[in-house]
Amino acid sequence: MTCDFFEPGFRAGGPIRSVAQLLDVVSPAIEVTMVTRDRDLGSSEPYPGLSGRWVRRGRTHIWYLDPRRPGQWFGLLKALRSTRFDLLYVNSLWARSSILPIIAARARLIRVERTLIAPRGELATSALGVKNRKKRLFLRVWQPFLRRPDVLWHATSPHEAQLIRKVFPGSRIETRRNEASLPPEAITPSQIDGPPRLVFIGRISPIKNLSAVIEALSHTTREMVFDIYGPLEDTAYWVECQQLARRLPASVTLSYRGELAPHEVRPTFARYDAFVFPTRGENFGHVIAESLSASCPVICSDQTPWTPVLQAGGGAVLADVTPATLSHQIDRLAGLSPAERLEARRAAGRAYHSWRAESAGPNILDRIRLAADPN
Repeated sequence: MTCDFFEPGFRAGGPIRSVAQLLDVVSPAIEVTMVTRDRDLGSSEPYPGLSGRWVRRGRTHIWYLDPRRPGQWFGLLKALRSTRFDLLYVNSLWARSSILPIIAARARLIRVERTLIAPRGELATSALGVKNRKKRLFLRVWQPFLRRPDVLWHATSPHEAQLIRKVFPGSRIETRRNEASLPPEAITPSQIDGPPRLVFIGRISPIKNLSAVIEALSHTTREMVFDIYGPLEDTAYWVECQQLARRLPASVTLSYRGELAPHEVRPTFARYDAFVFPTRGENFGHVIAESLSASCPVICSDQTPWTPVLQAGGGAVLADVTPATLSHQIDRLAGLSPAERLEARRAAGRAYHSWRAESAGPNILDRIRLAADPN
């Protein structure tokens, strides 16, 4: 398995937690060797004591790689060549951590029987629109490597499966939602008096669409609090958000409160009346599950697989995310009494409980294993 970022990092968001939970729930029949970077997203410093080392995590061996050190590449390749792998599982379509091992497998530098690709939302229209020309040119070269009978795809929703088939017709696809390391019961909400409290938790990046929230707030008419948490992934975009924030009316109190460690996310959501998240696209949206698990309703775009759950969960799903539609939903929430906002939070908790009760079957790795050997 390869992924760009992993624990103890957290800035890359939900994919880290999904992969970690997957490693925790695979059956004893599976042993994983994983390669990841030796530092967190946006960090110039490696994790203390991990760079260029093998680390054991349950049944998983993890190599923390500094890509700038040739010696680490040679040591890694030497170790990988000693094993014949049933599966190569890559967690990106574009990342160098996916491209290089796929090429190495084709060149027989490592022995791999099959390849499983999780595009992690990278084939969504909104994602392809970023650096579109570069990605389209790359696909022309890359597609022949991937249109092979030994290549499988991991879609985390039926919608993502459709996106994969659109770009790679005839692909073999396994659809299985991501693993979520969350408790079975939602946090019991308590009433929040005073003005409505809204929150955004996520990477400060155009794909998450924070600027739409700030622009919508400039059209609201009621008193409210809006707090922002998350790593400043795109500094130019953050400057744009700050410029929009200067136009907010005095009735809106906006604050940026820095980054959150993973264990802080759910307790933070529990202090708010709603999570405003007009994302341009999520293949899963782990942060949405975290919000519902804290009984915090979500005002969201329809570009996630969560629409049916959110419509039953005290929030709102917007098919057309504009400042007008978003401000209307925010004003609607702000017009509720504290007791009514509490009931909406209880509905979010009930929706989370129903979602957790759904059986998703075996995890993706065991599903691939069982398909290859039903016995």
